[in-house]
Amino acid sequence: MGDVPKKHKACVYDKPGEISTKIVELDTPEPGAGEVLINLTHSGICHSDMGVMMNTWALLPAPTQEGQVGGHEGVGKIVKMGPGTENSHVKVGDRVGVKWISAICDSCPACLSGNDGICFNQKVSGYYTPGTFQQYVLGPASYVTPIPDALDSAAAAPMLCAGVTVYSALRKSEAKSGEWVVLLGAGGGLGHLACQISARGMGHRVIGVDHGSKKDLVMESGAEHFIDHTKGNVEEEVKKITGGLGAQAVLVLTAANGAYASAVDLLRFAGTLVCVGLPEGKPVPIEKAFPQLLIMKAQRIIGSAVGSRKEAIETLEMASRGIVKTHFRTVKMDELTDVFNEMNEAKISGRVVLDMTA
Repeated sequence: MGDVPKKHKACVYDKPGEISTKIVELDTPEPGAGEVLINLTHSGICHSDMGVMMNTWALLPAPTQEGQVGGHEGVGKIVKMGPGTENSHVKVGDRVGVKWISAICDSCPACLSGNDGICFNQKVSGYYTPGTFQQYVLGPASYVTPIPDALDSAAAAPMLCAGVTVYSALRKSEAKSGEWVVLLGAGGGLGHLACQISARGMGHRVIGVDHGSKKDLVMESGAEHFIDHTKGNVEEEVKKITGGLGAQAVLVLTAANGAYASAVDLLRFAGTLVCVGLPEGKPVPIEKAFPQLLIMKAQRIIGSAVGSRKEAIETLEMASRGIVKTHFRTVKMDELTDVFNEMNEAKISGRVVLDMTA
């Protein structure tokens, strides 16, 4: 794979609490036992990265450090293997991905039950672990995700977080083929992928809800109906479309507390609300989630974080077959702060991917 440079470029959060990044040179690490060194070419830019950078997630255990390398949707080639990786499923030259959960213990109750996405001893890429906004990163040989040959690296990057997150959430909803699914935030980075996976991969009837400017993207992504939440009454429209019953599943894919406040009213009897988007600031309860009504209507509310390693592989396989395609644009490393400003102003449609070869 050629010589590995002693130093490489990285984007760090130089003023945590503000929208600000800086390009620095870092020492290229050596892989330790069980690790691989990856030469990253692309990394998706996620709303979660902004939450970490801005210190706006009140439930995180500690504030983000100055100099933290962000990012958690990295794709690149393995250039070096550490000791003890001789029998691993990956080798030098393989393209692999680094996810939000960059490493797990593989021995806690969550890992042993197949819920490695909520490992009790997880390492989070881009939060107290060097992230993927850099040209070289370490990863466990046992937990990096193989990238299918048919899938472009830039297109694969958002699948490692946004893609697997919505795929896992849709599976947890237990909605069956032919049933109605409402996606709140359907035109965002998670939402447009959820539209495709839900409609084209799982055979659901999708109702997308978002700002009117996102209508074309949502409909092109497979939604059967679109509702502009800035006009009219979302509950009335959903009930009208679904014959007065509501949807079998509602996924909240936006960080807005207002979306959560409207979500319960969109459910039919025995329906499931899946919480995905992480609101920032002081935590508030879900409005209208009254125990009496949940009991009477046999409804469920569940949370869904990132998916498991198995679901990540399944999501990438789905993408490699063309069932789901990311709507994205690529930017250079020195444009990262500008992207976060766009994100803060809710001006991004689809996804943005950092090209670290440019």
